[in-house]
Amino acid sequence: MSPTAPDPGDTEAWNAYLAEGNAKQARKRVAADVLLRDPAGRVLLVNPTYKPDWDLPGGMAEANEPPEETVGRELLEELGLKITVCGLLVVDWVAPHGPWDDQIAFVFDGGTLPQDQADQLHPRDEELAEVAFVEPEEARARLGERIQRRFTAAMAALAAERPLYLHDGVPAH
Repeated sequence: MSPTAPDPGDTEAWNAYLAEGNAKQARKRVAADVLLRDPAGRVLLVNPTYKPDWDLPGGMAEANEPPEETVGRELLEELGLKITVCGLLVVDWVAPHGPWDDQIAFVFDGGTLPQDQADQLHPRDEELAEVAFVEPEEARARLGERIQRRFTAAMAALAAERPLYLHDGVPAH
């Protein structure tokens, strides 16, 4: 049985009641990646040292971190790159799989880097083995299946100029 809600005018009791409810709510893992391009239209991929396939730049959000700030933090840590996010391309609800609970994954539009900046990108920490700008078809070949579906949707969202909502990389209707 749920405890009886206190009078909202009793601030301390009300906040304690809300905190108890908050502690029982499900928590979601959040990932945030970015689609960055060079002037030739190639996309930036990163080759992580901790998993087998290439990936989009980005990573996992820290506690209470907005997804667009996750992208900024990860790009700065891993590539020494500061960008301004241009908009949202994809929100993907990822079902539980393997040892993982479900997660919410975002892909943001990072725009196009000037060629001189693109040419200077290289890994800045031990999480990345290499980086490469590749044609979109080559990107699909390098990405794992789950990220490949999300990347394909992000490219479609970019072309349509509207974000897409996915369930495991498939547009939800």
